[in-house]
Amino acid sequence: MDMIGQFLTMVRNAGDARHEKVDLPASKMRAGIAQILVEEGYIRSFKIAKDSKQGIMRVYLKYDEQGNHAISNVRRVSTPGRRVYVQSDEIPVIRSGLGVSVLSTSKGVMSGKNATENKLGGELLCTIW
Repeated sequence: MDMIGQFLTMVRNAGDARHEKVDLPASKMRAGIAQILVEEGYIRSFKIAKDSKQGIMRVYLKYDEQGNHAISNVRRVSTPGRRVYVQSDEIPVIRSGLGVSVLSTSKGVMSGKNATENKLGGELLCTIW
């Protein structure tokens, strides 16, 4: 099961349906990706609530003045069947810097811009714009 792909699909579908928020199972990887989306301005915020299992993550979506979802496109790059690894000098620039690439590095989940600054490579999880 692709938990990152499921997370991205749920956020994209909730945005297309104009929902205010979306609830999904929590994990450290999903929390790291959500933190990057908050820092880059693609979602408003997120919260993690503990329950008897793994916890619930509530993601609050962001829209522009016309009511369009802040995320135009999401592309899952590295999948469970085909992992894609990049070095720090090979990290792609998305939409001339208007998008963001998300990497899983040895220092945790970070944006492509932060990974390049820290000279870290890793698994290229997804691209968002």
